[in-house]
Amino acid sequence: MELDPSCIKVFSGNANPNLSRDVAQIIGHPLGELIITRFADGELRCSIDESIRGADVFIIQPTCKPVNDTLMELLILCDAFKRASARRIVPIIPYFGYARQDKKVRPREPITAKLVANMISHAGADRIFAIDLHAGQLQGFFDIPVDHLPGQPLIAEYLMNKGVQGKGVTVVSPDVGGVERATILAERLGSELAIVAKRRPEPGKVKVVEVIGDIEGQTCVLIDDMIDSGGTFVAAANELAWRGAKEIYGCATHPVLSGDAIRRIEDSPIRELIVTDTIPIAPEHKIPKMTQLSVALVCAEAIVRIHQNDSVSGMFDAMW
Repeated sequence: MELDPSCIKVFSGNANPNLSRDVAQIIGHPLGELIITRFADGELRCSIDESIRGADVFIIQPTCKPVNDTLMELLILCDAFKRASARRIVPIIPYFGYARQDKKVRPREPITAKLVANMISHAGADRIFAIDLHAGQLQGFFDIPVDHLPGQPLIAEYLMNKGVQGKGVTVVSPDVGGVERATILAERLGSELAIVAKRRPEPGKVKVVEVIGDIEGQTCVLIDDMIDSGGTFVAAANELAWRGAKEIYGCATHPVLSGDAIRRIEDSPIRELIVTDTIPIAPEHKIPKMTQLSVALVCAEAIVRIHQNDSVSGMFDAMW
């Protein structure tokens, strides 16, 4: 990609350096020179070691665990670039932490996703690029433009290359909230659709109440935006297996994988778990049944299109 290095700068936070390096390699520019250190008490400090005056600055930083550290680092970087006279500041946030706190579930609770959106905007961001937000309406929490890419195209392409498509396949949403996501994937695969209805008798525990749709003898594809503890996914997979599913694939854009998630998945009837690299996976969490797809090309193309003031939505159309 022929781009003027004085007009575009790509920097990486500490959250996902491997993804950042892959993106920089595709774009054809080295990552910007940046030093991030800590004071003795844990405070973050950053230093930009090159001029960015008048340049479009892109910061690749998913706000994954440790969530508070990666978020604070992103805010500090935005402020630093703003004070260094960047022309535009565009955080590339493959995984947007705090997205699940997008509404009040009980009285006197905060809407933390809105708070985080305000903080990023006020820190100096001019627009945002994110992948597979937990809920699409999160885009409305920002007072700046948000380019949002769904995760289904990458997953659909992988499944189709494996021959997992057609009427012998049922795409399953593990909960009612993910029906739209599952519907989009089912339409792309030309497959059937099913929904798992569940309830949580207490935090961390999931009880499946009903499965709506035909499962017996079908290849089932569970799809969600993220896998955190794995409780919802595994409970749904167990129910599908009990109802006679031929085989089960698990798909999620964001591999949060907290606590005993890996053990739960290993012990489950899920044949293959398909995720992306929006969040780095520790070596000890990489298991044989896991496949990790790269979002580097998607991020790189988005960066180029934003820099050149081209349509980002056109990129989405091309993927479908």
